[in-house]
Order: sequence, then C-alpha cells, then structure tokens
Amino acid sequence: MSMEQLKYNLPSKVQPTQRDAVLVGVTASGNCEVLLEKGEDTAHCAVDIQTSARGFGPIWQAVLNDFAERKNAGGLKIEIHDVGATPAVVSLRLDQAIEAWENQHGQ
Repeated sequence: MSMEQLKYNLPSKVQPTQRDAVLVGVTASGNCEVLLEKGEDTAHCAVDIQTSARGFGPIWQAVLNDFAERKNAGGLKIEIHDVGATPAVVSLRLDQAIEAWENQHGQ
C-alpha cells in the first residue's frame, strides 16, 4: 500500500528554544511518530506527513491549524509518519514533541 504525502506551511508564533532534533511516538498500527527539527522560516512551521490513511487532508489541516495556533512552532520543521492514528493521538504526539523540544533538561 502506498503512503499519502501531505505538506503544510502554517503560521505560528516563534519557537525561541534552539536544540537538536526531538523524536516522539512510534510507527505502529494506530499510532504516529513525530520528528521536530530546526526549520528556516521563523514565522511558520513546515509540516511533512507520510500517512497510510488516504483522503484525510481536511482533518490533518484542522489538527495542524489547532496545534500551530496553540503552540510556539514558528521556525520548526515537523515530520509525521502516521500509521492510522486518530486526530486525538496526533494532537497528543505533537504536544509531546513540542514539550520535549522546550524541555532543555531532556537532552
């Protein structure tokens, strides 16, 4: 089965923390993996998604818009590898990733 590729570039408040990449989650059925890295554009977060669940672009857009509005994600590049995670799980993983990014003691 081929994976669907989705790309978003969302406005978000600047993420002031600078650090190495952060990885949370797992690529297992009903879950997803989120990788955060430093990006180029501090006014936006770039999101690349590979998902096994095809045709859910509007739902991805809604989850990511909510995340970008709630969190300081400007200047981050986010990669998501999804294996059928629900929107709630995706939102949880994004929140975990940004928390890990901001927690300097974790690295």
